[in-house]
Amino acid sequence: MIVTLTLNPSLDRTIEIGELVRGDVIRATAAHLEPGGKGVNVSRALLANGVPSRALVPCGGDEGGQLIRLLRAEGVDVRALPISGRTRSNITLAEPDSTVTKINEPGPELSAGEFTAVTDQVLAEAGAGGCVVACGSAPPGLPAEAFLELCTRVVAAGDTLVVDTSGPALRAAATAGAALLKPNRDELAEVVERPLTCFDDVVDAAQELRSWGAGAVLASLGADGAVLVDAGGVLAGAAPVPRPRSSVGAGDALLAGFLAAGGVAAAGEGDPERAAVALTEALAWGAAAVSLPGSRMPRPADIRRETVRLHPRPDRARPLPTLN
Repeated sequence: MIVTLTLNPSLDRTIEIGELVRGDVIRATAAHLEPGGKGVNVSRALLANGVPSRALVPCGGDEGGQLIRLLRAEGVDVRALPISGRTRSNITLAEPDSTVTKINEPGPELSAGEFTAVTDQVLAEAGAGGCVVACGSAPPGLPAEAFLELCTRVVAAGDTLVVDTSGPALRAAATAGAALLKPNRDELAEVVERPLTCFDDVVDAAQELRSWGAGAVLASLGADGAVLVDAGGVLAGAAPVPRPRSSVGAGDALLAGFLAAGGVAAAGEGDPERAAVALTEALAWGAAAVSLPGSRMPRPADIRRETVRLHPRPDRARPLPTLN
């Protein structure tokens, strides 16, 4: 069973507009309200493609109740973990040229007791030999040591640990021996404390995370695709999206595709053929998500594996676009 944990979930409202002009009254052309949070999106993507998973979601207040109702309406197997704080709401403004402006609330703090209860529930739900996918930002005020303890307990229990987060929590997950880390370019640059200007920089940074204890690193690079660095070497690839609509949740769909194709086991064994299959699936799911509005997760009919191009020997010196 794949168990996802979203420590800082949200209600995500995506508003499509013609153009964002500060100070103006702007008329929306469409709006979508969906459950949000990286782990939540991974479970939604897996469900949409017939892969069983269970989503663990700390939640509180009216917003938390609405989040759980939305997930259950989609058929997600969700466990609500009550907390005293109020679940956050996020707003995304999407323009026709694919420019996306996000306004994210910080979310509630978790007390030490609440976090311990969450950790206990994660271990209980995963069981021995399960797969725990901890995704998203850590709640405000959560010490890196607490996240390290969660990761360490999961690994010690014999479960496969997959983590998609940032900052000190990402370093903690590597140190604890996570089987797979899935940072994006910004998150990877932040944790190694240097800019990443070309593929070579990304590979070196991924190898540094592996030297800290991580088994494999799947780095998502937006329109430049993704790079997988594991025991078998380096593999890169990309999938073009002719008409992008929203990048919200694309990295989560990418991770879900990798999980669904058995990518974690393939990366751990250093099996290049199986890793290539998993990376193809990941890129196809991620590209499909970009072509959909809001944070909708792709279904089988949305996924175009034939558009994926893998590069077993990527040009590691090729510059990456400058980030704004």
